[in-house]
Amino acid sequence: MPETVTLVDNTTGKSHDFPVSSGTLGPKVIDIRSLYAETGMFTYDPGFTSTASCDSSITYIDGDEGVLLHRGYAIEDLASNCSFLEVAYLLLEGELPDNAQMETFEKTITYHTMLHEQLMGFYRGFRRDAHPMAIMCGVVGALSAFYHDSTDITDQKQRLIASHRMIAKMPTLAAMAYKYSIGQPFMYPRNDLNYAENFLHMTFAVPAEDYKINPVLAKAMDRIFILHADHEQNASTSTVRLAGSSGANPFACIAAGIASLWGPAHGGANEAVLKMLAEIGHVDNVGEFINRAKDRDDPFRLMGFGHRVYKHYDPRATVMRESCHEVLGELGIENDPLLALAMELERIALEDEYFVEKKLYPNVDFYSGIILKAMGFPTSMFTVLFAVARTVGWVAQWNEMIEDPMQKIGRPRQLYSGAVQRDFTALKDRG
Repeated sequence: MPETVTLVDNTTGKSHDFPVSSGTLGPKVIDIRSLYAETGMFTYDPGFTSTASCDSSITYIDGDEGVLLHRGYAIEDLASNCSFLEVAYLLLEGELPDNAQMETFEKTITYHTMLHEQLMGFYRGFRRDAHPMAIMCGVVGALSAFYHDSTDITDQKQRLIASHRMIAKMPTLAAMAYKYSIGQPFMYPRNDLNYAENFLHMTFAVPAEDYKINPVLAKAMDRIFILHADHEQNASTSTVRLAGSSGANPFACIAAGIASLWGPAHGGANEAVLKMLAEIGHVDNVGEFINRAKDRDDPFRLMGFGHRVYKHYDPRATVMRESCHEVLGELGIENDPLLALAMELERIALEDEYFVEKKLYPNVDFYSGIILKAMGFPTSMFTVLFAVARTVGWVAQWNEMIEDPMQKIGRPRQLYSGAVQRDFTALKDRG
């Protein structure tokens, strides 16, 4: 007999049965699609913290156990053994590629990295001091004006072309946003470089001299992309899905995701970590700020600790910590004061009863800001890099949403608390 949950309306005495569904992993869900029709009531769930908005097979998170899986593979295994484009293929296609599939996919992405030349003029319409994320919102949305042949969402082939184009062109768009913000000439992509190498080249090279790719930094960049590729139904991913549910073209949907990611509560956390470390200033001051963090009456908060989903150690943080040491060691700044502060904060947080009890473990943002700063990225670019990586997840989630036969246009309900219907009085009679 199918499992059900019974809801009893105390005002009428009537009972209503709702089916319970089980996924392959994670908690069961109560199917409340017929709730309004049967009871005349909605559910109230601000932030959708207890509501499943879709059926997805892409990413699974167990926050209590610190587990993150992409298509069933642990993030630690993917980050340690795969390239970013391998993970991108996995998210898009559902399986890891074989050698022939990988070669074809790499070539496809590589030969889509160029931009339509007229798009260069679009950049020059922004103020010279425009924030790179503001530029990204504009230029990604504008892609639909340049690539008309991949905006028909009912055509599977066009959807695939649009997906490949966005994954390929996002590093080019991001690097150009950076170059424009500092007044340097744009650097074209190179087909002889891999995804991370190409991005670093377009970001930091100048026409006046050759730019030598540092393999340690390129590896770290690739890992950062992997660790941020997808993270289930977060705010920006949900935004992409909601925009896509209306039938909007894929470029517009990804632009909507970028806008959502720009929020400091979502994509700006690693920048907040650097600001916090600067405020602490020195290892000797850590104890004082730890005590302040415990004080409910003190507005100071430790950034980079704890997570909305993870109630255990963020599995991405373990890999990011390793990359952090590798990058700082390669650049000869192992004694970086920011890292010393970070290590002391981590040590205390993992041992202090207050943090252990509240499960405030370091998350991925705790280390990524330090890495990016050491590599030469300004804080204004941190969220842009997040967007480059997360585009893969957004595209995979968007494709899954389009192909879902149960998909409907998003239309959340509300608990209305405004005025009841009132009699209208004409302006001349209102005194």
